[in-house]
Amino acid sequence: MSRAGRRERGAVTAELALTLPILVAVTIGLVWLLAVGAAQVRVVDAARETARSVARGDETSEAVARGEQVAPDGSSITVTRQDGRVIAVATGSVAGPGGLFDFLPEVRVRAEAVTLDEEVGR
Repeated sequence: MSRAGRRERGAVTAELALTLPILVAVTIGLVWLLAVGAAQVRVVDAARETARSVARGDETSEAVARGEQVAPDGSSITVTRQDGRVIAVATGSVAGPGGLFDFLPEVRVRAEAVTLDEEVGR
């Protein structure tokens, strides 16, 4: 084997050693973005479920508990009644993946659902 062939074989190994950690970091970042998107969908569903339950006449505490089952862990839900409407706001946070992205702050997700209060019409 020529000397040029031996040098090129080592260059491929060095290039792989440099690019592999970058590819892993990008992959972890993309998975984290998917987790943020999923958390946003869950808070939207939690706010909607809570507002609908309160509007139907369920106890507020029961409706909030039902919404918290849907929301990501550690989320909070508030309910207000105003002008014949029920307004439910769900908020939560998604922590960055451990290790590589510890320097990033948590991402806050928030959703608001508004529905007509069926109790007003009765």
